[in-house]
Amino acid sequence: MASRKEGTGPATTSSSSATGAAGKGKGKGGAGDSAVKQVQIDGLVVLKIIKHYQEEGQGTEVVQGVLLGLVVEDRLEITNCFPFPQHTEDDADFDEVQYQMEMMRSLRHVNIDHLHVGWYQSTYYGSFVTRALLDSQFSYQHAIEESVVLIYDPIKTAQGSLSLKAYRLTPKLMEVCKEKDFSPEALKKGSITFEHMFEEVPIVIKNSHLINVLMWELEKKSAVADKHELLSLASSNHLGKTLQLLMDRVDEMSQDIVKYNTYMRNTSKQQQQKHQYQQRRQQENMQRQSRGEPPLPEEDLSKLFKPPQPPARMDSLLIAGQINTYCQNIKEFTAQNLGKLFMAQALQEYNS
Repeated sequence: MASRKEGTGPATTSSSSATGAAGKGKGKGGAGDSAVKQVQIDGLVVLKIIKHYQEEGQGTEVVQGVLLGLVVEDRLEITNCFPFPQHTEDDADFDEVQYQMEMMRSLRHVNIDHLHVGWYQSTYYGSFVTRALLDSQFSYQHAIEESVVLIYDPIKTAQGSLSLKAYRLTPKLMEVCKEKDFSPEALKKGSITFEHMFEEVPIVIKNSHLINVLMWELEKKSAVADKHELLSLASSNHLGKTLQLLMDRVDEMSQDIVKYNTYMRNTSKQQQQKHQYQQRRQQENMQRQSRGEPPLPEEDLSKLFKPPQPPARMDSLLIAGQINTYCQNIKEFTAQNLGKLFMAQALQEYNS
């Protein structure tokens, strides 16, 4: 059995019980309220996501699951989740939608929050800006307006800081996806850039008072021998790996730029050929008119000169968005390391 490969998205429940989930969980607000402005996650959900990756995630493979909860005004409360089971492409009889519906029905029977509010996915060194994630989140957000996708970075979390972010598609990108027109003209008309594709929603992790007391007790009993590792000046391979992935995406962007430049040259060349053809026809008609002959019939230039197919611009936007994500990760990593270096320098000067 194998986990899901990166690039595959989860199926979306499209039944009436799933699409009406967020509406049943609303507080005072109605269907026309503004988008979600805050995501509140129970600590149990975070632990379940981390445990899911530790048990099934490995290498570049990602793990995915369903988020359950409810919407209260402009706050999305995620109170539970369950993972997608492992299966291979040979499991043709497996129905993801049916599995989700059965899980939510079972949770409802035991009086646990069962309303569908989104999905989560792990990532490999921040590589999550893909077409599969875009299509999956559009399906969720189109069916359930308040749904979000949680991105969990296990590599950054292993370095000492929890990396869990919530994203939604922007309203502009939702309109373009509904039209299914990703041509350069449509993206330009909608003012879609890589910075306006996803919007990050602030996350708040909430625990009950009993859990907070338990964590305080565990912290008192925990060993402190490994805490000095956070101040280690040694640089891990995280920066090198991220730079390598960044270089790969820059190469892909360069290839897309070459394709776009080729398309522009072919378009310009075709326009010149069309202009020359029109001039020849005009001169020929003038000669026929001087001889008293009728002019040549007009022809459909769009059939004679078929415009070249423009390259897909959405892929370039996704690559640019992924490059921006890598740059942000590098910025955060280097800022932490520089802070430790400056602190070490000050301590050395103080001791000397």
